[in-house]
Amino acid sequence: MLIDTHCHLDAFEFDADRADVIESARASGVCAIVLPAVDRAGFGRVRAVCAGQSDLRFALGIHPLYIPAAQLSDIDALALELDDSDVIAVGEIGLDFFVTHIDPTLQEDYFVRQLGLARDFGLPVLLHVRRSQDRILKHLRAVFGRTGPGGIAHAFNGSRQQADEFIKLGFALGFGGAVTWARALNLRRLVTELPLDALVLETDSPDMPPEFAVGKRNEPANLPRIAQVIAGIRGVSEEALVRATGANALRVLPRLAGKAYSA
Repeated sequence: MLIDTHCHLDAFEFDADRADVIESARASGVCAIVLPAVDRAGFGRVRAVCAGQSDLRFALGIHPLYIPAAQLSDIDALALELDDSDVIAVGEIGLDFFVTHIDPTLQEDYFVRQLGLARDFGLPVLLHVRRSQDRILKHLRAVFGRTGPGGIAHAFNGSRQQADEFIKLGFALGFGGAVTWARALNLRRLVTELPLDALVLETDSPDMPPEFAVGKRNEPANLPRIAQVIAGIRGVSEEALVRATGANALRVLPRLAGKAYSA
């Protein structure tokens, strides 16, 4: 089962042709797409895009890059939204220490509050982990102990040691178009060395285009070719990779598995 575990279909870049993009993804063999919100305004957008379409599912959260425009009342609003079985995860949440203009202490405050909601509602999380893996692991352990909420560390690009720690906490690691770039040596090493049951696929559309679509808007229809590249790097068949990563996505996002998807 080919699943795009991270795709921002609600983004304005898709406003002109969103329906066509979704149909193109389906025609390419993508069976399910997960849309994570990034701010309070996005809660309604992802719901609207997914409405009436069983292969589109959504997560709700406040992204670290959107925290400067957020208010603590947004956390209260998120709590109200999470009492809904259609929400499959809390996300996209996390920390971004690549940027320098957003107070890291403020980021951590919002992150910990959202982790608390994930704990209270029994939901997995979709994590943004740019240059912040160790700090995120610290907060996960503080909130959840050694079991962890499970979920996905999106766009993972840390060390093998960090990868193993996320896996111990029940996370799968998301890989997408960045792996297709020949210079992405660390990512290529990770997708070769990590256990197959730790990997999930994603596009992060409209961002992070693969090398074969450089300069273009990224789309979920690119996922089959991304899978093909990753399978080749790892030395397994594309079918085996798709089957395993699909099963992994359903495992770490249990509500996604609640729909009658078929491979």
